[in-house]
Amino acid sequence: MPKFFSKNKIVGNSGEDIACEFLKKNGYKILERNFHYSRMAEIDIIAKKKDTLVFVEVKTRSNENYGHPFEAVSHKKLEHIFKAAQAYMQITEEEYKKFRIDIISVLGVENPKIEHLENVSLN
Repeated sequence: MPKFFSKNKIVGNSGEDIACEFLKKNGYKILERNFHYSRMAEIDIIAKKKDTLVFVEVKTRSNENYGHPFEAVSHKKLEHIFKAAQAYMQITEEEYKKFRIDIISVLGVENPKIEHLENVSLN
């Protein structure tokens, strides 16, 4: 990687790779990564499992010094993901019966601990 990438960006990209492998092993098909809707809204992973479209936010931390990765996902961030998800569903040619937003936490660089929250609510 170019040297101008920050450590956080490298850790984040690594976490997204780990999350993709985790999803694939659990029966998901990865459709897209890093879908940009606007400057404020990016979806890390868009996947499909059966008839459900899944929009995944990945949070990665080397350790818990600054809190658990799930704590980094604010209500505002979820609102942005929801708007980006709506935009994605409008531009895609395939119809989906169901969709949801998930969050995957990747904690640790070597031998990471992965946690998967499915169907996160905006409420």
